[in-house]
Amino acid sequence: MQVLAVFLKLGLTSFGGPVAHIGYFRREFVERRRWLDDATFTDLVGLCQFLPGPASSQVGFSVGLLRAGWLGGLAAWCGFTLPSVALLLAFAMLAPSLGGPIGGGLIHGLKLVAVAVVAQAVWDMARKLCPDRQRAAIALISIGVLSALSTVYAQLIVIVLGAVLGLALCRSPRLVNGGAATGQGFAFRVSHVASVVSLVLFCVLLFGLPVLTELRPWLPARVFDAFYRSGALVFGGGHVVLPLLEQQTVATGWVTSNDFLAGYGAAQAVPGPLFTFAAFLGWSIGPGLNHWVGAALAMVGIFLPGLLLVIAALPYWQALRARPSMAALLAGVNAAVVGLLAFALYSPVWISAVRSGRDFAIAAIAFLLLTRWKTPPLVVVAFCAAVGVVAATLG
Repeated sequence: MQVLAVFLKLGLTSFGGPVAHIGYFRREFVERRRWLDDATFTDLVGLCQFLPGPASSQVGFSVGLLRAGWLGGLAAWCGFTLPSVALLLAFAMLAPSLGGPIGGGLIHGLKLVAVAVVAQAVWDMARKLCPDRQRAAIALISIGVLSALSTVYAQLIVIVLGAVLGLALCRSPRLVNGGAATGQGFAFRVSHVASVVSLVLFCVLLFGLPVLTELRPWLPARVFDAFYRSGALVFGGGHVVLPLLEQQTVATGWVTSNDFLAGYGAAQAVPGPLFTFAAFLGWSIGPGLNHWVGAALAMVGIFLPGLLLVIAALPYWQALRARPSMAALLAGVNAAVVGLLAFALYSPVWISAVRSGRDFAIAAIAFLLLTRWKTPPLVVVAFCAAVGVVAATLG
C-alpha cells in the first residue's frame, strides 16, 4: 500500500514528460525516502535508456520491484499510470476544449514546471556523478554528440559511447567510487527463470502477433499488435513514440487526424507518462471495437514490451555491475545520463517552454522553490499553472 500511495501521488503531480519524471523520482526515492542510493538510481536510468519503451515507467516499475517485489512493481506501475489514463479517457468521453487563453496558459505553466524540475535534476546529478574532469568530459561529449545527431537512436548511441569512454577513462578506484555510493546493497527480486521467460514472451509477441493478424485479421488482435510494436520498437520514449502511433492509427484510418492532435494536446496537460496517450487512441478507434476494450488493449500493448525487457535485463545487470570493469562502465554511463538530461533541459524542455524574459523568471522562481526552499512539487506545479493562466489572460 505504501508503494501504491507514493506512486499515486507521483502519478497525479509528475508533469513534464519522462525527463522531468526522472527528476521527480530522484527527489522522492533517493533524497527523501532513501529507498535506493544515487548510484543505483542512475545506473537504473542508464539501463532503461538502453531499452526500448517508456523509460520513466520502466524506472518506476523497477523501484517498486526493489521495494516490495512483484506486487510492488505492479502497484508502482498502476499508481503512476492510471491517473493519466483516467484523465485522458475523461477527455475522450467529454471532449473538453483546451483552447483559448486559459487552456493555453495552463499548459504553458506546466511546461515551465518541467524546466525547473529538469534543471534541478541536472544540477544535483552533475555534482554527484561528474565530480572530476573525466566524467565531466564524458557528459560534455554526450551533449556534443546529441547536438550533432538527429536519429531516434541518438540516446542509445550516447549511452553506448558513455560506456566505452567509462571503460577507457574511469578504471581508477578513485574515479569509480569518488562521486557516489556503489549501491551494491540493493537487490532486485527477479530470478533468472523470470528473466528468460520475459525475454521469450517479448520475442513471441513481437514476431508472432503479425503472423496471427495475417492469418486472422481480427480487429482486437490487430490493435494489440499495432500498439505492442510501437512500444517495442521506440527508443527514447515520450515524444519519439508519436510518429509510430500516428502511422499505426491515423494512417490505418482508425483515428482521424483531428482527434489524434486533440488527444496529443490533452496528453501534454496531464501528469504521468506520455505513453498513456495510447488509451485515448484506443478509445477513439472507430466502429467494431468497444471503447473500453480498445483503451485496455492499447494500454497493455504499448507498456508491456518495455516492462518485459526490463524484467529480462535486471538479473544480469545486477551481476555485471558488481565487477570492477562494469563499475567503470557504469561510471561512464552515469556521466552520459547527466549529458542526456542536460541536453533535454535545452531541447525539448527549454525551447518549448521559455519564450520570454517573463517565462525565464517564472522558471527561475520555480527552480529556487524546489532547490532552496524545498517546496513540495505539487505547490510548485500549482504556482506555475496559476501564473501561466494569469499571464495568458492578461496577455
